[in-house]
Amino acid sequence: MTTGDQGTVPARRRVVLTGISSRAWEHPADRGALTALRELRGFDDVVKAFFGMWNERGFRLSYLASAIRVDDRQYPRVYQRFAEAASALDIPELPELYVTQSPWLSAEAIGMERPFIVVNSACVQQLDDDELRALLGHELGHVRSGHSVYKTILIILTRWAANLSWLPVGALALRAIIAAMLEWWRKAELSADRAGLLAGQDPAASLRLLMKLAGGGDLSQIDTAAFLEQAAEYEGGGDLRDSLHKIRMTAWSTHPVPVARAAHLRQWIDDGGYGRVLAGDYPRREDDGNASVSEEIKAAAASYRDAFGRSQDPLVGLLRRLGDGATDVGEWAGGHAGRARAWMGAAGEAAARAAGEAAARAGGKPRRTGTAGDNGGNGAAPEGSDGSDQ
Repeated sequence: MTTGDQGTVPARRRVVLTGISSRAWEHPADRGALTALRELRGFDDVVKAFFGMWNERGFRLSYLASAIRVDDRQYPRVYQRFAEAASALDIPELPELYVTQSPWLSAEAIGMERPFIVVNSACVQQLDDDELRALLGHELGHVRSGHSVYKTILIILTRWAANLSWLPVGALALRAIIAAMLEWWRKAELSADRAGLLAGQDPAASLRLLMKLAGGGDLSQIDTAAFLEQAAEYEGGGDLRDSLHKIRMTAWSTHPVPVARAAHLRQWIDDGGYGRVLAGDYPRREDDGNASVSEEIKAAAASYRDAFGRSQDPLVGLLRRLGDGATDVGEWAGGHAGRARAWMGAAGEAAARAAGEAAARAGGKPRRTGTAGDNGGNGAAPEGSDGSDQ
């Protein structure tokens, strides 16, 4: 690995994942939702055209005016790490990259028609080359998965569903839809963490990045094993009161907490998913059109069932003791995923009409998609934006 700007240590060779599809790194729950949303062919073009025409251009101009655009002359170290991350993920055309002044470790991917990435100056100052490469790969993962596009689509569909809130069960149904959207949002962050790992191909650096997001840029007094022990305690320690507190902390959050992200990334490595991709066992972009929604929904249900079965959370353990909870949860997740797909299909045409009406009114601000450095991600991002907070 390289060290800072000096580059005195030869760079380690990374495997170029030729033709890799974003499905290779997407969490099963994220992949199932994205596959279903991609079936709304034409609607995503409407969303891209409308939000790209106004909001995306405005955001880009604001960063062009007040941030530093990265290239081989400005922040060349950052540009080199960016190019290396894109090369590993076989991304031939780099999005624009900006560095903006901020003391917080954070980055984000913005836009849909021509997405670009913004990195806070704290990342340039506090991350080493390998950590920076993982962070930039995270944002590239958001861009390649199209998270900003589909998050915006879900916002439009949710607004359409809000028209039913006057019904006796409308408000409860809407809250359930929003909760499901946020659950997907959190899984999208886990997907992007995997993309960052594949871009840098250095598990230790990806874990260090999450440790710095949790505790700041100085790791001289931090131990990776202790941090993972902390993650294990968060996942399974305490009693039912702690389980209820975790539900309260995460149910309406857009991001998993850093220790949970570290635990999920470590699990993906230990389960062999990371190694299989590096060995060449991954879906290709050329086959994306043949992806089966039903199969992806089954995979999402299996993922939830497996997570339920291995969870050490006290509340989950109680539910398992009360019955065959793992099977019930898997069937519940699969059934709801199928119904969500049917709901999105039925809502697509109405949402497209709503987008046309919105265009006439010229409403809404863009959503940001994909800040790798958000430590809590509490709350949904402002409605109508076209980025993705990480």
